[in-house]
Amino acid sequence: MRRPSRHRYQPPELNITSFMNLMVILVPFLLITAVFSRMAILELNIPLADASQNNQQKPAGLQLEVIIRHDSMDIADRNAGLLKHIENNAQGYNYKALSNTLKSIKVQAPETTAAVILSEPDISYDVLVQLMDTVRVVNVVRDGAVMQAELFPDISIGDAPVINSTGKTK
Repeated sequence: MRRPSRHRYQPPELNITSFMNLMVILVPFLLITAVFSRMAILELNIPLADASQNNQQKPAGLQLEVIIRHDSMDIADRNAGLLKHIENNAQGYNYKALSNTLKSIKVQAPETTAAVILSEPDISYDVLVQLMDTVRVVNVVRDGAVMQAELFPDISIGDAPVINSTGKTK
């Protein structure tokens, strides 16, 4: 007769050395090659409809509107009317003239931070982004360094008024 063994069965030990070596190489490689992206979100508002504003008194002060059309840009005050008409130059939209005009308006109304951008249909997204950047900030030189100064950071967007065949807005 055979006697039962006093030794219990023990499973073999796992050798994870090669797996650890792989992780030591793989983790730094993945961290180095990873693309770290930064998302920037600009909060925009939709302007109030004219019908709802007719019931209320118009607020005093500057209500800046930048109207972008396919051939020009108009800077207007909702209360006072057209302030400046800027034609396109050979390169396209004249953002430099727009920026200079907005700087002079900001000097006259430093407390104003809101601007409404009104665009015609089929204005490209790239043009709208460049326009929003031009309206929001301006590059200024201080002590030999170029810095960004705030112009009108509170931006609302909407549709431009339609011009009829007589040149008047509807």
